[in-house]
Amino acid sequence: MTQQISTAQKVSTWEIDPGHSVVEFSARHMMISSVKGRFHGLAGTITVDEANPENSQVEAVIEASTVDSRNDQRDTHLKSGDFLDAESYPSISFRSKKVSYHDPEHLKLIGDLTIKDVTREVALDATFHGKMKSPWGDERSGFSAQTKLNRKDFGLTWNVALEAGGFVVGDELNINIEIEAVKKD
Repeated sequence: MTQQISTAQKVSTWEIDPGHSVVEFSARHMMISSVKGRFHGLAGTITVDEANPENSQVEAVIEASTVDSRNDQRDTHLKSGDFLDAESYPSISFRSKKVSYHDPEHLKLIGDLTIKDVTREVALDATFHGKMKSPWGDERSGFSAQTKLNRKDFGLTWNVALEAGGFVVGDELNINIEIEAVKKD
């Protein structure tokens, strides 16, 4: 008699470890350089369906007020109504809608990203780096993901024209995400 494994046994939930995960961004500044920043307040879950990987899901929330570009004046401006309006919209959220695998390590994650009161579908190119048991006995997995966004699509439209042409802030944001997650079941 063959033992059947229920679908429930093949589904696992992983919690994002905020101490070992980061969301970073970069944008052109004054058309000549790139300014980078990150968010420190990241939380979320990854639900993996090993039998049907395309049914896996990701939900993540970033605290908008944790933006850090290594410049207090710029961070205050990024938190203001000109950009994130962190007081009125304290979180940025992502909820996946579709996962497609190119191979066991590379996947495309498509979902809804909400910044302020604007939700848009985005696609993330992701890499699964594997899983292992930590020295403390828990199981951990690692992922990287990248995408590019037009900040104006999310209502982040503040800018100043430069005398020589161009603008202070570029429209394109490069997003890089590094995730370490802890198995919860």
